[in-house]
Amino acid sequence: MDVTLRQLRAFVALARTGGFTRAAESLHITQSALSGLIKELETQLGVRLVDRSTRRIQLSEVGREFHSVATRVLRDLDGALDNIDNLKRLRRGIVRIAAPQLMASTLIPEVIAGFRQAHPDIQIHLMDCAVESAIAQAVRGEVDISIGPSREGLSDVVADPLFDLPFMAVFPPGHPLDSLKRIGWADLMRHPVIVLQGQFTDQLAIDLQKQSSITPVRPSHEVTFMSTALSMVNAGLGVTAGLPYAQHLVDLYGLRMRLLHDPEIRRQFFIYSRQHASLSPAAEAFVQYLHEHVGQREWGI
Repeated sequence: MDVTLRQLRAFVALARTGGFTRAAESLHITQSALSGLIKELETQLGVRLVDRSTRRIQLSEVGREFHSVATRVLRDLDGALDNIDNLKRLRRGIVRIAAPQLMASTLIPEVIAGFRQAHPDIQIHLMDCAVESAIAQAVRGEVDISIGPSREGLSDVVADPLFDLPFMAVFPPGHPLDSLKRIGWADLMRHPVIVLQGQFTDQLAIDLQKQSSITPVRPSHEVTFMSTALSMVNAGLGVTAGLPYAQHLVDLYGLRMRLLHDPEIRRQFFIYSRQHASLSPAAEAFVQYLHEHVGQREWGI
C-alpha cells in the first residue's frame, strides 16, 4: 500500500470538521481535490472509510478505527518535524565540548557566556581536562568538539584551525626578566622553569632544537595543569612559558607576560570533531561563534 501523508491529512481533517467543504478550507485545497484524496486512500486500503449522504458524512466502523491510528501517526510525525525545526532554528539542543583545563578556565567561559546570550535555549556541557584527554574525547566521539594543539598521527578526526599564537614568558612583577628589553628562551632558562608534563614539554624541546642551539628545557617542576604552574610562579618558585589566551588568568595572579624570542615558537590550536559525523545545528553555531570570538581578540601581544 502506498498511502501518502496528503491522504492521511485529508482524512483526519474530514473527520475533524465533519464535511468536505470545511475540511478543504482547513487544508487550503479545493473540495474536489479533497474528495479525490479520500477516494485514493479508500482505494489504497480497499475499504470504505467514509459513509457519505447528502447532508453529512460519517466515518464507517473501519474509518473510526483507522482515524485513531492516522491521528497518532500525524501527531508523532508533526512532533518530530517540530523538534527538527527547533534544532535547526537553535531553539533547543546540546553542545558537548572538551577543552584543556587552562582554556576551560579562561577563553571558553567567555565564549559560552556570549553564545548563551544569543541562544539561551542551547545547553553547553563543558568538560575540562588534560590536553591529551580533550583530544581523545573527540576521537572517541564522547563530545561534539574538542579544542587542542596540533598532534601528529590523529585519525578519524577533522581538525579545524582555531588560532596560532606565540609562546610568552610568565614571571612575577619585579623579576629580573622584566628588566630585559627583549626576552629570549636562553634568558628564561637561566631561572627555574615550571613546565607541563608530557607532549607539551617534549614538543617544545623538539622545536627549540630545530630552530636554535638552545639545550632542551630542564624543568625545576613538572605539573599537569597550567593553572598549577601559574600558582607556583606566583609563589616565587620559578617562571614558565604559556600562550596569550591565558592572559586573563595571568592577570588574576598578578603576573607579567611577555613575548619570547630567539626563537619565536608558536602553537596552533584546532577544533577537533569526529570524521564522517555531522555536527548538530547547535554545535555548528557554537563553532562559528567561537571562530568569531577568537577573531576579535588581540591577545595582548
